Amino acid sequence: MSESLRTKKQNALLILILGSLEALTPFSIDMYLPAFTQIANDLQTTTAKVSFSISTYFIGFALGQIVYGPLLDYYGRKKPLYTGLIIYILSSIALMNCDSIEWFLALRFVQALGGCVASVGAIAMVRDFFPVEDSAKVFSLLMLVLSVSPLLAPTIGGFVVESFGWRVIFGTLVALGLLNLALAYFVLPQKYEPDHTAKLNLKSILLGYKDILKVRQFSIYTFAGSFSFAGLFVYIAGSPAMFMEGFKVSAQVYGIIFAILAVGMIGGGQLNLLLTKKFKSPQIFKVSLFFQVVMGVIFFVGVFNNWLTLIPTVVILFLLLLCAGITYPNAAALALEPFEKNAGAASALLGFLQLGVGSFASAGVGMLNVSGSLPTAAVMCISSLIGLIIVLSKREKA
Repeated sequence: MSESLRTKKQNALLILILGSLEALTPFSIDMYLPAFTQIANDLQTTTAKVSFSISTYFIGFALGQIVYGPLLDYYGRKKPLYTGLIIYILSSIALMNCDSIEWFLALRFVQALGGCVASVGAIAMVRDFFPVEDSAKVFSLLMLVLSVSPLLAPTIGGFVVESFGWRVIFGTLVALGLLNLALAYFVLPQKYEPDHTAKLNLKSILLGYKDILKVRQFSIYTFAGSFSFAGLFVYIAGSPAMFMEGFKVSAQVYGIIFAILAVGMIGGGQLNLLLTKKFKSPQIFKVSLFFQVVMGVIFFVGVFNNWLTLIPTVVILFLLLLCAGITYPNAAALALEPFEKNAGAASALLGFLQLGVGSFASAGVGMLNVSGSLPTAAVMCISSLIGLIIVLSKREKA
């Protein structure tokens, strides 16, 4: 076997492992969605209270990223990965046997604290295993996993709920956690050398994050990319009101539209693979973000003037999500490019800020307190415009 072929096979295996780690989060968030009514009935509560478990998961996920970043740098990638996955597995087992909504909400928080290490570790290890010029391509492949998983997870969850009950969903997540733990222990190589010079006290960690933010290339592409990618959060938060209230489509038709638009994200990531063969990441990022702003303005003006019917709305959203699928991998690759020793902390801060900006933007949809498409169109337009202003107003300097 030639050296080139062996390297390609090793890289393909690495991408599969990183993809499996990345899939843990969307499956943890989306797989139990069809079970809300059954969980509410079983725990003698309301569906609205069960929905709070999404919020507690996001809170745990955001906080956990900040914690694991320095640990991944100090101890190497594997030990924190083992620890987080074990916490995830044990909390998932506890969720299987949960008998009150209070414990359910608390355990979802703990589950996120453990499981978020998979996402943070996967992002950091892209920087470990692949050269800088290939990072955007690898992130595009991981974007494919992140885009497909939300399509598969609710479908699998619906089948499991109907056939075996909601508790088996968390049993399935236990199995997924065990699979990732086995891959990390037996298959995943350890390339990154632990940096024991790093300090793990709170003051040092916060100063470390401050130093990362001072790297202009990181701050520019993290914030610009986060505002661009916020369009996905905004779409998810606003799409039920947009389609089911605004256009009066049925739940079944809404599901079909959701699947069609998810293809936009998938297509963006795969289109980026082709673009990176001919163009550099900064150029791809700026052009796709500019196009995203143009489509955002068209969307807002069309909605504001009541020009858009259902089909044009779907087409414009498809193009907006396609742009987000292109900007995300390039922004992530460019943001992490200056880091080697502290790539774990940098990837954690990147994920935390993306989640924070996205959550804030999606909250803006509800704060506008207007039905139909207008809140979603307004926030998607504004967030992408902010991203473009950030990337055009500052000169990169690592």
